[in-house]
Amino acid sequence: MAIKASSIGMSVMPERFFLSGRLLRTSSLSTSSSQLFPRKCAVVARNLSGLEEFMQNKRLREKRPAKSKKKRLSLRQGQVSPPLIVPENIPRPPYVGLELPEVSGDIQLHNSEGISRMRDSCRLAAQVLEHAGALVKPGVTTDEIDKAVHEMIINAGAYPSPLGYGGFPKSVCTSVNECMCHGIPDSRPLKDGDIINIDVTVYLNGYHGDTSKTFFCGDVEESAQQLVRVTEECMMEAISICKAGAGYKTIGQKISEHAEMHGFHVVEIFVGHGVGKVFHSEPIIFHQRNKKPGRMVEGQTFTIEPILTTGSTRHVMWDDGWTALTADGSLAAQFEHTILITKSGADILTKC
Repeated sequence: MAIKASSIGMSVMPERFFLSGRLLRTSSLSTSSSQLFPRKCAVVARNLSGLEEFMQNKRLREKRPAKSKKKRLSLRQGQVSPPLIVPENIPRPPYVGLELPEVSGDIQLHNSEGISRMRDSCRLAAQVLEHAGALVKPGVTTDEIDKAVHEMIINAGAYPSPLGYGGFPKSVCTSVNECMCHGIPDSRPLKDGDIINIDVTVYLNGYHGDTSKTFFCGDVEESAQQLVRVTEECMMEAISICKAGAGYKTIGQKISEHAEMHGFHVVEIFVGHGVGKVFHSEPIIFHQRNKKPGRMVEGQTFTIEPILTTGSTRHVMWDDGWTALTADGSLAAQFEHTILITKSGADILTKC
């Protein structure tokens, strides 16, 4: 579950924003959108023959993601059912019932016991996510997915971390098509051709495990499949360069390079974060090119969770204060893992 950051002028000022948009803190990006995503243009010599010009334009078109053949209807809000009940014997995170979310300015380092507990919570989160993904098919509502996720989490003696976080009313985030993140499960049935990100976080034995994945619903167009594939690749490419001593800024560099190579765009406003005993903490992980100082430390845990779009990276919010959509209605996809930094690399904790 991502934190929301804000871009001011030329720089991303570490401004801490709460997921729903309420200001929590301050931060800074150093690169403008125009620098991040230079316009691609082709210069055609005036003396090209008609056939040569046709072939050159054809090659350029083939490099771009294919356009949608079917008319996709814009996402509409459905009915949101009441929050589900968590048994009293299951421990709650400290933020439940509070107006503002819990945010820590410290990185989260773990001893051997802490690492063991992180592995347990992350393993459960991964298992719940795979179960939720198996439910994705046309006609199923995101509310039904929420109920299944909720039941599996509480049956394991854990708490669904999103529930009650700053007033979030559900146990999982479900973000369909143009929804970037933080979609609230509701009565809308999934449709053939949809893509849906399911974001699961569990609180088990005092530790949060956080993960998400974008799933296909039915027969999904190749252009959407490509977006999803590249988004997952971006996450994995970034994880591959993480290790003790590596700079945080290298994550955004790696993701941006891979996304741009395939013609996609990286959303700047939502970021990764430290996770452990606290749901959201430092380090804030920017997924685009940035100049964030600091280096990774052995024993720390954080998330990498890039969001890519086929069009605009600007967002608009629904009046629920949570659901963030692409401003132009273009598709968005997201993947997320919680990782543990080691001397030689990064251990992905949210694997089944």
